[in-house]
Amino acid sequence: MTVHPLDGIRVLDLSRVLAGPWCTMTLADLGAEVWKVENPDGGDDTRKWGPPFAAGESAYYLAVNRNKRGIAVDLRTPGGQTVVRALAERADVLVENYRAGALARYGLDWETLSAANPRLIYCSISAYGRSSPMAARPGYDFVVQAEGGLMSITGAAGAEPMKVGVAICDVLTGKDATQAILAALIARGRTGRGQLIDIALLDSTVAALVNVGSAYLVSGKAPGRWGNAHPTTVPYQIFATADGMLALACGNDLQFAALCRRALRRPDLADDPRFARNVDRVGHREVLIPLLEAIFAAGTTADWFARLDAAGVPAGIVRDVPAVLTAPEVLARGMVATVDHPTIGPLELVASALNLSDTPVIPPRAPPLLGQDTDRVLAEVLGYDDDRIAALHAEGAVSGSPPVRL
Repeated sequence: MTVHPLDGIRVLDLSRVLAGPWCTMTLADLGAEVWKVENPDGGDDTRKWGPPFAAGESAYYLAVNRNKRGIAVDLRTPGGQTVVRALAERADVLVENYRAGALARYGLDWETLSAANPRLIYCSISAYGRSSPMAARPGYDFVVQAEGGLMSITGAAGAEPMKVGVAICDVLTGKDATQAILAALIARGRTGRGQLIDIALLDSTVAALVNVGSAYLVSGKAPGRWGNAHPTTVPYQIFATADGMLALACGNDLQFAALCRRALRRPDLADDPRFARNVDRVGHREVLIPLLEAIFAAGTTADWFARLDAAGVPAGIVRDVPAVLTAPEVLARGMVATVDHPTIGPLELVASALNLSDTPVIPPRAPPLLGQDTDRVLAEVLGYDDDRIAALHAEGAVSGSPPVRL
C-alpha cells in the first residue's frame, strides 16, 4: 500500500483565485483530504477567468484545484455557517484569503474556530498581512509586483517596469503558506496545539528580492533593470543566433574559460586581462558583450547549443510554452499528466514538481465541478442524513450534486 506524506490530514479550503488554491493543491498532492468550499453563486472567481475554457471550465481554475473535493456552501446563511464550523472542528488545517474581518462576521475567524478545535492550524493569506496598517486593503498579484519592488527590477534597461509573465507573487505566497503549514504540523506533533499563520503577498515578494534586496542594503544603491542580463555576473544573458536565441549562464571564471576555449574557439578572449575574472568582465561588459553577440549571430542555435553542451557551459535554447510542455525531458519527469474529468473527458494538466521516493504525491485527480462533492462530504465527513442534507439544500445553504458525463 502506497503511503503519502499527508495521509490522514484534513484541510478546509476557504480560499480562491491563486495563492490559497496553490497551497491547498500542494497539500492535496501530498495526500491531504482537501474540502474546497465555494460560493454556490459562481464559485471561485477564476472559474470565469478566460478564455480558454474546456467544456465551460476555465484553464485558470483547472490549473490549481486538482485532487480536491468540491462543496458549494453559502456562508451568508446560518446553515452554511454551521456546515463550515462543523468541518473546521474536524479539520487539521484551514486556509482562507478573505478580506480582513470578513470571516469574523460568520463566526469563522481564528479565535472562534480555535476555541472549538485547539489543534486547528489556521492559515490566513492576504495581500499585506493581518497585522499590517494596510490590512484592510485588497490586493492582487499585479499590484503587489509593483509595490514589492519586483517590477522595478524587471524589464529592459531604460524601458518601463514590467511584471513577470505569471502571477509569481501569488505562487511564491502559496509556496510560503505550504511551507508554514507543514512546519506547523510538525510543531503540533510536539505541542498538541494548532496555531495562526499570517502569510502576506507583500512579505513573500520582499523576501523573494533575495540578493537584489541584499545588494541595496549593503550598498545603499537602488538596483535598476537589466533585461535579460545579470547585474553582477557576465556573460549571463540572452544571445541571438542566426535562427533563434540562446540563454548563456557563465557562473564562474572556469565556465567562461571553457566557453571561450572550447565552445567559441576564441582562447584570446579567455586570455584577455579585461575578461579573465568575473569582476573584470562586469567592468568591461560594454566591450565583451558586443564581441559575443557577433560570434553567436554567425551560427545556428542547434550548432551553438551542441558546442556549449559539449564544453560543459550552462546554456539553454529559449523555448516557448508549447515547446516546453512537449519536451522529452519534461515528459520524462511526468510534468504533464492526463486526468479523467467528469465533463471534459481526458484533460491534460501540469503536474506536481514534488518527487519523494518513499512517500510520493498522489496520482492527480481532476479539479471538481462546482459543488460536485457537496452531498458526499456532508454525509461522509459530518454524518448528515438525507433529510438534513435536503433541508440545507432547501434553505439555500448548500448546492451541488454528483456530475453526469454528457
